[in-house]
Amino acid sequence: QVQLVESGGGSVQAGGSLRLSCAASGSIFNINIMTWYRQAPGKQRDLVAVIHPGGTTVYADSVKGRFTISRDNAKNTMYLQMNNLKPEDTAVYYCNADVKPSYSSKWQNYWGQGTQVTVSS
Repeated sequence: QVQLVESGGGSVQAGGSLRLSCAASGSIFNINIMTWYRQAPGKQRDLVAVIHPGGTTVYADSVKGRFTISRDNAKNTMYLQMNNLKPEDTAVYYCNADVKPSYSSKWQNYWGQGTQVTVSS
């Protein structure tokens, strides 16, 4: 089994910072693309940032210049450094990863359980 576990969420005031982590564990052979999504109440789940194994990154326009995605391949962990947070960043943040389990030849997609980020004005 493979699990993704997010941590680092919380409540901050506008202008503050938080660092989210997503740790993948279990029977992992390899991890390909890792992605952060977020979902605000009553809204669809939106892509926040993507990171490829080699470090190539893509960001949603709404977070460019404020958020930084990174990963530590040796630790099977992805991070999201969030600076200058705004009330509109309030959402549940989910990590997603394409993983090749050690017990399968097929890539499989996994989601974490989500972590709440609340930004007050």
